[in-house]
Amino acid sequence: MAASGSKPISFYSKFYIGICWVVAACGGLMFGYDIGISGGVTAMDDFLIKFFPAVYEKKKRAKEDNYCKFDNQLVQLFTSSLYISALVSSFLASKVCSKYGRKRTIFCSSIFCLLGVGVTASAHHLPQLIVGRILLGVGVGFGNEAIPLYLSELAPISIRGGVNIMFQLFVTIGILIANLVNWGCSHVHPFGWRLALGVGGFPAVILFLGSFIIPETPTSLIEREKVEKGQKTLQKIRRTEDVDVEFQQIVNACEVAGQVEGSWSEVFSRQNHPPLIIGMLIQVFQQFTGINAIMFYAPVLFQTVGFGSNGALLSSVCTGCINVICTLIANFSVDKFGRRALLLESCIQMFITQTIIGGILYVHLTPTVGLNKHNGLAVVVLVLIFVAGFAWSWGPLGWLIPSETFPLEARTVGFAFAVSTNMLFTFVIAQSFLSMLCHMRSFIFFFFAAWVLIMGLFVLFFVPETKNIPI
Repeated sequence: MAASGSKPISFYSKFYIGICWVVAACGGLMFGYDIGISGGVTAMDDFLIKFFPAVYEKKKRAKEDNYCKFDNQLVQLFTSSLYISALVSSFLASKVCSKYGRKRTIFCSSIFCLLGVGVTASAHHLPQLIVGRILLGVGVGFGNEAIPLYLSELAPISIRGGVNIMFQLFVTIGILIANLVNWGCSHVHPFGWRLALGVGGFPAVILFLGSFIIPETPTSLIEREKVEKGQKTLQKIRRTEDVDVEFQQIVNACEVAGQVEGSWSEVFSRQNHPPLIIGMLIQVFQQFTGINAIMFYAPVLFQTVGFGSNGALLSSVCTGCINVICTLIANFSVDKFGRRALLLESCIQMFITQTIIGGILYVHLTPTVGLNKHNGLAVVVLVLIFVAGFAWSWGPLGWLIPSETFPLEARTVGFAFAVSTNMLFTFVIAQSFLSMLCHMRSFIFFFFAAWVLIMGLFVLFFVPETKNIPI
């Protein structure tokens, strides 16, 4: 029921705010598609023949090392160039986010992604392909900076975690769609890879059109001295006129933020050391679970352990389905069980699965002999269990926790450091995984398992619970 003295909640109001959440979260769809599409495209022979003929020849050689058939720095650069671009652009995005608002930053994200899709899908040379990925990276940097903040600032405190996780949910949906598109386009010769890259324009179009209808967040409006408009927007998104307490909290936070010298210096002040360290380390740990190594190169990885090209793409579709379902579980569980419980449980789950996968590969996968059917199936099942653990914890919470722990005066810059750290280590993993797989072989899974153990101890001793604490 509406509070006393407030207007009745209309169906339109409920529908509108839901649409706003979905539209903003489409930035995650765009990001997820970019994550998922690169691994499938690099597994397509037509793509390799056009851009990486040496890798294609190496892939086809008889008795090629199972662990090293895709080890090529340029192939990895195709995937990783997006993330180094996103790293740099996230700091520019933080300034745009503070000065012009979250909504306009989201709009810029859609423009850069549309440009990037156009350039990559029409590429005829490798430099053009890389330029397109860099443009996509700028769009991803702007989107990943603005959208988690937008969702956290727009959501009521009681469901803030679930609303924020919509971003990661749409990331997983984007990965799943990319896997399905890769599987379908792998049968279209010789331009299936162009179709696969071009489909990435659809979520960017949704975000572009949606940026004209979503409201700016009350926090951003009040922070930029549009106080009356901020109050009206808060009443609209809360579907009641009784918002005095929350409105005053935001006004007080903006007044405090206005008294400091600047968010760049404030983010390094002593009181902000804990959220800065936690926000950045969570991003490091998120990448060193090994999840993006699996998501980027799932088709390649499954080929390595004995699946054919089509079987590998289909297996990665199964991975994407599990990713979506378990992220959806996080939407409903994070505000009930809290952040710490989900993080700690998943560490146990991921540590066990990574260790067993490493053991199976160490015993049964040699450089020239692949896994048999039963061991290959076991690896796929263990990967799915691993992905499930990540999807209901470190995946969505890696974006949620930094978005809700910084005070307003340091929020956009602090979150930019978190985003850029994520992009830096995503770049490191994307650029190095295939080489690590070649040189470390099965021990790469023990390497990631060791990191999972470290991050579990970090959460246990250093990460506070943020459930039901005002932003």
